[in-house]
Amino acid sequence: MLIDTHTHLDDTRYDGDREAMIARARESGVDTFITIGCDLATSRAAVELADRYPFVYASIGVHPHEVRHIGDDWYDEFRRLARHPKVVAYGEIGLDYHYNHSPPKLQRERFREQILLAREFKLPVIIHTREAQEDTIAILKEENAGETGGVFHCFTGDARLAQDGLDLGFYLSFSGVVTFQNAAMLREIVKIVPMDRMLIETDCPYLTPAPHRGKRNEPAYVRLVAETIASVKSTASPVSMDEVGRLTSANARRLFKLAHESPSA
Repeated sequence: MLIDTHTHLDDTRYDGDREAMIARARESGVDTFITIGCDLATSRAAVELADRYPFVYASIGVHPHEVRHIGDDWYDEFRRLARHPKVVAYGEIGLDYHYNHSPPKLQRERFREQILLAREFKLPVIIHTREAQEDTIAILKEENAGETGGVFHCFTGDARLAQDGLDLGFYLSFSGVVTFQNAAMLREIVKIVPMDRMLIETDCPYLTPAPHRGKRNEPAYVRLVAETIASVKSTASPVSMDEVGRLTSANARRLFKLAHESPSA
């Protein structure tokens, strides 16, 4: 069975067929989903979906693009949401200097604040970092994020960032990007990341894996990520897709403190 550790199930692109989309994923072997908050509204929506489906869990937090919108009462509301039994992580949070939708200085301030909030509730952090590697690692170290642990979601960094993340005790999560033709460097990193530190995700509805690029992504396609990782790992010694699924699922259950078996629908 597979765990898609990073989805956006509340996205409006699923409004017309959300039930069918989830059913397709379950039929393809995905037994657990973590749906991610990017601001206060989507964090609330994530918790609502976790309430609705026994096999869905939620993460709450504010994406670096959105931190400029944080209001005076947001952290009080996140504290309330964090107490929900199906909230298993804080994120996605981090730094993104590619678009700078929020000013970099403010991103860094809010990143620190949210790490402290995650530590307050002993929640692992889900990290988004783009073109901000040095500041991301420095802040994680300075704010003792290793106490909660976490994951670099949709990992697309270089070997140095991979090693920095592993040295912090974090997991690295791979998405459909690993299937892209131009992702040869990322596949080389997959070869060296230990299987006990690896997660898989879709980041759906974004980053649709080959051969479905150009279409809306959905959790059923996390199987394609697992198949690609198995193929890449097998260049050293044989690894099956089932083994990738088993090991990455065990990692997810350990990091997010999920029940050993996923509840049925």
